[in-house]
Amino acid sequence: MKSLTVQKIADIVGGTLLCGDPETTINNVQYDSRSVTEGSLFVPIVGEKVDAHKFIPQCLQTGAAVFTKYDAPENAEKPYIKVDDTLSAMQRLAAWYRQQFPSLHFIGVTGSVGKTSTKEMIAAALSGGFNVMKTQGNKNSQIGMPCTMFDIQEENEAAVIEMGMSEFGEMDKLCDIARPDMAVMTNIGKAHIENLGSQENILSEKFKITKHFTDKDVLFINGDDPLLCSLYGKQKFRIVSFGIGNGCDFRAENIAAEGFSTSFDCVNNGESREFVIPALGEHSVRNALAAIAVCRTLGLDDQQMQSGLSVYKNAPMRQQIYSFEEFTLIDDSYNASPEATKVSIDVLQSISKGKSIAVLADMLELGDHAADEHYGVGQHIAEKNIDCLITVGPLSENTAMGAIENGCRHVFSTDTNVQAYEKLCTLIEKNSVILVKGSRGMHTDEIVKMLKQNYK
Repeated sequence: MKSLTVQKIADIVGGTLLCGDPETTINNVQYDSRSVTEGSLFVPIVGEKVDAHKFIPQCLQTGAAVFTKYDAPENAEKPYIKVDDTLSAMQRLAAWYRQQFPSLHFIGVTGSVGKTSTKEMIAAALSGGFNVMKTQGNKNSQIGMPCTMFDIQEENEAAVIEMGMSEFGEMDKLCDIARPDMAVMTNIGKAHIENLGSQENILSEKFKITKHFTDKDVLFINGDDPLLCSLYGKQKFRIVSFGIGNGCDFRAENIAAEGFSTSFDCVNNGESREFVIPALGEHSVRNALAAIAVCRTLGLDDQQMQSGLSVYKNAPMRQQIYSFEEFTLIDDSYNASPEATKVSIDVLQSISKGKSIAVLADMLELGDHAADEHYGVGQHIAEKNIDCLITVGPLSENTAMGAIENGCRHVFSTDTNVQAYEKLCTLIEKNSVILVKGSRGMHTDEIVKMLKQNYK
């Protein structure tokens, strides 16, 4: 982050510097008190359960300055900047800071599933020709994404920013901060449908990523998604599609997996070029196509793109593959939706040479669609001939039912991750392949940790 004085920050956000030296220099912004260091601006977020203003005293001891919605204590000497709302103030500061980099290629990434892996793939490909800044981890929310803006440095030439939303109005706010001039939409699924009501509403909200687009800007869409394809011909800006289908501008042919890598031919404007990515599944090929489309639009050549794609790595807990003496583990425990879970089942089926075992926990935020969507995942398990299914949680009993009623014979329902792990241990045999997946709130990473601890 470029250094700013606390007085300058107060002026930018419309706040009041209550005390402290106005020339105090800030070089980073933090909303997690554990990350505060000397030179930090601490932003205490008022949550439903915790008001982070209580962490201000310990943050000030490290040499930080703070936002506050309250008055400063008597005789306070460190910088307190009083604002009406600490989160809104951080968002205003982030919007101002982003505007200090007008020449930066700014790519926003959104969609129901696959945002993080697509963001990682695009950033990797772009790194073959640009100095790239990207969202770290999953900081794509109303809190995390604004804070990501402060990671932009003078030397950066491109930024790949993940932009997530789960309620009406959230994408509007994110776009006012980030103002991307390119955007990638991965798909329109049923994640967060409990809050948004329908896939059409989800499309409408996510499409607001183009809120500030001009006729010079570009939207990249998954051309295999029927809802996204409905956007064609209705916009003032350019739309470029990627996918497996014949109508896509960037299309994959001759997809072939070897080991844990995938090769494919990318066809664009009648020309075909082969690429290899260190990832599995058609969804990974689509992510690579999105990356190639962005890179070609920005002028990178095939060699630069392949060089970047070669260093791609899945983000933690997102289809990370681990090899043990007795089995292979696909750790996809970060989160789950119906679409993403079916994709992971496809990957499990594609690499299984011995027994295939899926450990699936509840998928949350599906509202009235929950029972049907879980049942559909069970059907998919049966269709892909997965050998064993272990479910965790009450909603996933519908997954078990869908699998059993469609021919899967080895199905086990459990209530807890410990029970699921114990059952799993009785099923593992030489050359087994195990998939672990569930919504974040189900904490299926606990199962992964138990496997790693006991099968080193």
